[in-house]
Amino acid sequence: MKMHLQIGEHIAFVTYETSFIKAFFERNYIVLPLNSGDSEISLNIKASYGDPFTNYNVEIKKGTNKLYYRRADYLIETTRDYKQATIHVHDEPALKHALMNFYSAFILHNNWGLLMHSSCVVEEGKAHIFTGRSGAGKSTAAQLSAPRVLLSDEATLVKITPECITVFNSPFRSELEVTGKEISTQLKSIQLLRQAVFNSRKQLKKSDAVLNLMDKVFYWVHGPEETKKIMTLLISLVDKVPVYELHFQKDDTFWELIS
Repeated sequence: MKMHLQIGEHIAFVTYETSFIKAFFERNYIVLPLNSGDSEISLNIKASYGDPFTNYNVEIKKGTNKLYYRRADYLIETTRDYKQATIHVHDEPALKHALMNFYSAFILHNNWGLLMHSSCVVEEGKAHIFTGRSGAGKSTAAQLSAPRVLLSDEATLVKITPECITVFNSPFRSELEVTGKEISTQLKSIQLLRQAVFNSRKQLKKSDAVLNLMDKVFYWVHGPEETKKIMTLLISLVDKVPVYELHFQKDDTFWELIS
């Protein structure tokens, strides 16, 4: 079986054999007609691989013409340009994380942008990212932001160009239903979350913003050139989009500081 999927601005041609893979894509991705045009990515998805999830550690090996990303529950075999890959997965969670791994590497390799560990909400036509350490409240902020359009609740697709920073609907989802499936929106701000008993917001210096965002990027480094690319993209991001430290209480009043 086969289908075309849209991820951000990219079209992926996918072949697969198992019904749970088809259901996963139809539930989470924008599925395009098979005559949608040329695809930039070709993926062959195979099931019945490995063991259940044990931890997030990913082993990376370099072959002559390929790269290999291995976790207990998935294996990615990709060409070095990330245009063609075979992905072996154990189950649906493994498929989601393998695709996050692959797509993050693809957009970084092509200097398109970054996949950031965050939620993203649209207010009056502009996108606002909520990020922070584990447990900081990314999903909580997203839930409290309803009925505003939600573009991501776990991993946000951020396109970075010299002209503009744009956020796209993300298929890499956690618990919340993402609305606005075909929306792309200009990014207006980034909030580094801190839960508190009252609301306050302070803009960070650009250098501090880059340091605080470095560990919020999904990536699996196999060489110093990737770290350099991430730093360059983050510098470009914070040059155009203000980053704030947001202390927020658990209701929607924090939007008074953002809007």
